[in-house]
Amino acid sequence: MPLSRIQFKPGLNRDQTNYAGEGGFYECDKIRFRSGFPQKIGGWLRYGVFTLIGICRQMYNYITSSSDNILALGTSAKLYLDIATNLINITPLRPVDPTYTTSATDNCVSTTNGQTGVTITISGCTALVGNYVQISGSTTVNGIPASEINGNHEILTAPNNNSFTIATTTAATSTGSGGGTGITVSFEITVGEDTTIYGYGWGTGGWGAEGWGTSGLTPITIFQRDWFMDNFDNDLVANIRNDAIYYWEYDGTFTSRAVLLSSLAGASDVPDEAMQILVSQNDKHLLCFGATPFGGGSFDPLLIRWANQDEPTNWTPSPTNSAGFIRISRGSRIVRALPTRQEILVWTDSHLYTLQFTGTTDVFSLQEYADNISIISPRACISANNVTYWMGLDKFYIYAGRVETLPCTIRNYVFQDINLNQVEQIICGTNEGWNEVWWFYPSADSETNDRYVIYNYLEKIWYYGNIERTAWLDSPLREYPQAVGGYLLYNHEQGTNDDTSPMTAFIQTNDTDIQDGDQLMLIKRIIPDVDFNGSTAATPRVMMTMRPRNFPGSNYITTNEPDVDRSTTVPVEQYTEQVFIRARARQMAFKIQSDELNVQWQLGAPRLDARPDGRR
Repeated sequence: MPLSRIQFKPGLNRDQTNYAGEGGFYECDKIRFRSGFPQKIGGWLRYGVFTLIGICRQMYNYITSSSDNILALGTSAKLYLDIATNLINITPLRPVDPTYTTSATDNCVSTTNGQTGVTITISGCTALVGNYVQISGSTTVNGIPASEINGNHEILTAPNNNSFTIATTTAATSTGSGGGTGITVSFEITVGEDTTIYGYGWGTGGWGAEGWGTSGLTPITIFQRDWFMDNFDNDLVANIRNDAIYYWEYDGTFTSRAVLLSSLAGASDVPDEAMQILVSQNDKHLLCFGATPFGGGSFDPLLIRWANQDEPTNWTPSPTNSAGFIRISRGSRIVRALPTRQEILVWTDSHLYTLQFTGTTDVFSLQEYADNISIISPRACISANNVTYWMGLDKFYIYAGRVETLPCTIRNYVFQDINLNQVEQIICGTNEGWNEVWWFYPSADSETNDRYVIYNYLEKIWYYGNIERTAWLDSPLREYPQAVGGYLLYNHEQGTNDDTSPMTAFIQTNDTDIQDGDQLMLIKRIIPDVDFNGSTAATPRVMMTMRPRNFPGSNYITTNEPDVDRSTTVPVEQYTEQVFIRARARQMAFKIQSDELNVQWQLGAPRLDARPDGRR
């Protein structure tokens, strides 16, 4: 029999059965397509040596007029800046507490002989366990160095409103108190939740959280902590979802912390709560989507407010400025606002609106654009090449002048295996170098994002895999796309590995048969076509597997018959010319996999030496 060239349709299709999708690919992990052919995705390397505190949900990148490349990261516990791999803590301090610089802190550090850790005693400090405190100015106390007392600490215990404990490495040499008279103690804002919590009253969340003090029959939802960030010229504006707005002023020293926007000089009628802030960069308005009304009152989840042009602290509307507000009429809450080239898209839980700067006395105009649509989470949308993509509750959408359903060949695979209690974690980002839009989401059995789905908008195909990521940013101001996994920041598309470990990547085809499966086929030989360009391993290789079975409902055959190996896996290296196998069945699936360090590959069009081999 002559050799048969095998080439499969690009992309993954899981909305058909394996057998019905003959001629395509059915399963994969850490694979992308380039010019229609599958290849292993790029690797990732850890960025910097720091470890984040809290789960990061948002990153924002901009460059100042002094050429400082600033990456802001918002976690459930902190607000950070990264400057050239230097992590700077700019977390706001609790506005309800004073910064303890008076004599109340004199010699407030206490130790116990032989024990690590110290107790800080300050009358009325109301410390909360699990929150963070900044201490400076202490001297060495009873053998515990000043360097271990001064710094940023997690509060380990808080037995009352007047004291708390922190950890040290060195044990005290005696019992007593000290520290001197120059001690400053500052408490950071309360930490948020890592994931969304659902419950009824009292025990929902930690001590002092939203559920405390409410009836046990009252349904409570405490959202994971989400930050939204934008830059106002060189400065950073940030808010916690449904909470206060903060402002960090750039001065080139990176020693200051973010403060309440309402605390700045001249601040007027700043919203006490905001769902999301955003800067309309073309006209320099700071906007708030979901806000407390002008003049006071309860938080309105459908209200849009904006400050005066070029004046982010002035939110008081008047005939002489452009501050103002407008309310959306449909839906129950604003979910997300996303700036695009000509407009700001605003999603509620049921409608899509466009907000445009008019330059008239109305300042902004609001237009309803689509109804009966959904968006699954605040971070499930992104714009790429002037087209907006987002993930709904049961399908994907695209907006390029009008709203349409985005055809998806793995829709059932994705939406039938999502943890609906944790959809707030779902994030979306671009990988512009590969013409891709990525969504990370939690599978049904996971409490955190553990899977991804990719749409290649150039080739109009889908593929998927497993990676744990909580935040993603593909910024043209940084060399690589960056993402947070666990508590570490990574550069993606750098190298070929999972940081310093091997990356397992594979793709498997749909089943293929001969003459509609009425005959058995015998495969004797494979002429592989694998390109290892980009590998740095001395002898890069992949494993090729032929997976036979006789009927669509049966398992793949793994047992042997005389002279016929029913399931065959063979190594393919850079200079492998051909491999000899004996695989016999009615249907065959073809799989290629790599799990070694420093290997990069692309699959081309292998050729098979296959022939009909009877009907039984």
